[in-house]
Amino acid sequence: MIQDGVVYLSILLAYVALIAFAEQKSKSKLFKVVPGIIFIYVGGALMQTFGVFGKTNSIDNTYNTVRNVLLPAMLILMLLHCDLRKIIKMGPKILLTFFAASFTIIIGFTVTYLLLKEFYAKDTWKAFAALSSSWTGGSANMVILQKILDVPENIFGYALIMDTVNYSIWVMFMFWLVPFADRFNRWTKAKAIEVPVAADEVATTTENHQGKMGFTELIILLGFSILLSTICTEIGNALPELGAVFNGTTWTIVFASVIGLLLAMTKAAKIPGANDVSKVMLYVIIALIASKADFSQLFQAPIYIISGFLILLIHALLMLIIAKVCKLDLFTMGVTSLANIGGVASTPILAGAYHQSLIPVGILTALLGNLLGTYYGLLTARILSSL
Repeated sequence: MIQDGVVYLSILLAYVALIAFAEQKSKSKLFKVVPGIIFIYVGGALMQTFGVFGKTNSIDNTYNTVRNVLLPAMLILMLLHCDLRKIIKMGPKILLTFFAASFTIIIGFTVTYLLLKEFYAKDTWKAFAALSSSWTGGSANMVILQKILDVPENIFGYALIMDTVNYSIWVMFMFWLVPFADRFNRWTKAKAIEVPVAADEVATTTENHQGKMGFTELIILLGFSILLSTICTEIGNALPELGAVFNGTTWTIVFASVIGLLLAMTKAAKIPGANDVSKVMLYVIIALIASKADFSQLFQAPIYIISGFLILLIHALLMLIIAKVCKLDLFTMGVTSLANIGGVASTPILAGAYHQSLIPVGILTALLGNLLGTYYGLLTARILSSL
């Protein structure tokens, strides 16, 4: 049994590295079906379940210190490519539909929780709020909510399972709909698709075309993101709590968000490697959370999978009504939905399935989700905690 915090952290880092290596180098289709983040969570939880890690002050201090530093740093790096000036250029139709998709997802969580809350484990509302931040933003938003709401690790595991199983089915469904765009548009009486962002912005929007990350870029991203994270944490902890949700961690996340958005409008946004470094931080945070979990309540997972499909069904029905009333096309509906639920990984691919020139729209809407997901999660937490 491991009792030293340094040894505990080194094992988790090595495990994360192995999964990341396997995910990149493996030719198996397994990682296309089950993302590496799930293997990290399952592996970390199994180590805890089988007693690899002890319950010591050294491990607890390491866990809290590393997670508290990495969370705001990860958020700042995530937002480096979220330029609000480009997002505003997308036009009101895309933006308003994106916001409508976000709120229909929140409604789905609210209705589902009301209908099935007697079947859930204690504190499930916290896990649902964390998951809603992922389905209106991304996985990073979910781990931020896990910290803010102090979601029990066991229940957080259910949210991760839903985030994989239900999300995967929804992505496949969105791609399956693409050939039916003309038929859908005739039904809604939608106008032709408008492309508010020029195709040549693809190269400037994605980090893959901004050059390779070297030693200097790596040390700048690490050093300054961690420094800014520490400053945000110190200021956040010094401010008063407002209610059950707006605490020191919430203040910290707000300040980190503002800093990330401001830097996104400067030359700092052109530094290559921000996405890679933030992904490393995300994987480490997931491993830390998993190391505090076990699978003693895993038998309850089916009700959570059913809940996930019910949430998506409510979201789909409400979006259909909006599409019919507002005469919206399938591209707008699909991309804004997946920008919430899928994020940067899948939304540009779906946009490109309609037309290559539409890829930037997918990227920007997904980045907008990354920006707002945490706050949508807090809104969901406020609603569910009152039910």
